[in-house]
Amino acid sequence: MITLESINRAEVLLYLGNSRAEMTEKMELLLDECENEILKTAAPKYLYKTVPLAESGLLVGESIKRHMQDCEYAVVMCATLGSGTDRLIRTSQVTDMSKTVVLDAMASAAAEQVCNKLEHIIANENDGKFLTWRFSPGYGDYPIELQKAFLTILDAPRKIGLCTNDNFILTPTKSVTAIMGLSNSPLEQKRRGCASCNMAKTCKFRKAGERCEF
Repeated sequence: MITLESINRAEVLLYLGNSRAEMTEKMELLLDECENEILKTAAPKYLYKTVPLAESGLLVGESIKRHMQDCEYAVVMCATLGSGTDRLIRTSQVTDMSKTVVLDAMASAAAEQVCNKLEHIIANENDGKFLTWRFSPGYGDYPIELQKAFLTILDAPRKIGLCTNDNFILTPTKSVTAIMGLSNSPLEQKRRGCASCNMAKTCKFRKAGERCEF
């Protein structure tokens, strides 16, 4: 079980594009309010499964082949904050768009924290083995269409209600699918880089001279 007691404020500010902004009392109060609401509505759920990489059918494109080089297994994972968070953000859109923007950033940061916690769980269960960092459909030339394959492997629609629409957008929206390579032998530590991300050309973090990872 994964629980969230707080949300990384620095990462929230990155999502808002205000990482260097000086906080006013009004801004602090709004951030506190939104954090409390996200923490109340979020119901983190996750799934993961280890499969033989050669038999997975998930090595599509050059980006993932480079990323999974020398790995024997793939750990397929997904995580979601649940539908309550989506409802909270939709409801806020009707009355307060400024608050909605902050809620959305809070939820994105919270989803990232859930994924980080899940990585720790997977690493602990594979103590003595070697893992790559997580790689999601849409990074580099890794097809976004594989969202559906990930959810099928995990039986996510039935088990935790995580689905994808015809455009391969996850629902609930504050959700993530990803794959990590697993090996019995040490792996080259590849650096997470903007070049592997399909948002590199439009990323607000890059425009602000920041990175989305810490």
